[in-house]
Amino acid sequence: MLHIALLDASLGTPHAKRNFRREIDATLTVFDVNKGELPPPIADEKPLRQTGISDPFDAAVISGSQSSVYHDDAWIARLSTWVRTAVASGLPMLGVCWGHQLLAEVLGGRVEGGAYELGYTEVERVNSDPFFEGVESPCTVFATHSDHVTEMPPEATVLARNDASIQSFRHQNVFTTQFHPEYDLRTAKAMIESKDLPATDIQQALDTCTAENVRKAQNVKRVFDNFLSYVAGVSDRAPIANDPPTAERPSQP
Repeated sequence: MLHIALLDASLGTPHAKRNFRREIDATLTVFDVNKGELPPPIADEKPLRQTGISDPFDAAVISGSQSSVYHDDAWIARLSTWVRTAVASGLPMLGVCWGHQLLAEVLGGRVEGGAYELGYTEVERVNSDPFFEGVESPCTVFATHSDHVTEMPPEATVLARNDASIQSFRHQNVFTTQFHPEYDLRTAKAMIESKDLPATDIQQALDTCTAENVRKAQNVKRVFDNFLSYVAGVSDRAPIANDPPTAERPSQP
């Protein structure tokens, strides 16, 4: 079974660990990165043995967070350094929401604050990639963020977007989603109700939590299996350039 490092930046909320453990069919070793926990340096077997980790990591997943990647926090700086080294080594990585933004910054893009996107919404694929194999377009997803990737990293390819934000990109072995494919209804409602927003905005977001939207959002969970399939096919830690994505034609009326 694949061994994945889950870099949990969720500031102690219980949802990330529970949801990723449910959705990712792999052995997960969790690091609470906002508490200063980080995996040992990539390809350094001695620290692995010292920390009781018997197998090297096949990939890493970066969770969402209630922080912002541009905050001047020591743990974010340390995590960014680790991620930068891991990406350079060719370790496959998946960033979700805050993880999407952190990877954009590490790779040379820009993240800025903006309007909230909150609740179930639709996302359109704009380039084809195995990461989205079997995922409908447009697809229903759950989003909760007010920070946005406003400038793409050099040589990265946008895979999905909507009117609110860039929703997914790929850069060699790096894949991201701004939305939360791991969320269940329990998490979605809890996150909506935790926001310090006007009551009308909260209710509008809660109104999107319908049985139909929850059912439709199951389809986008396929990105996890697609990511694991990609990781399983990576035979070494050298960066692998992805084939140039193919722009999808807009649907005909």
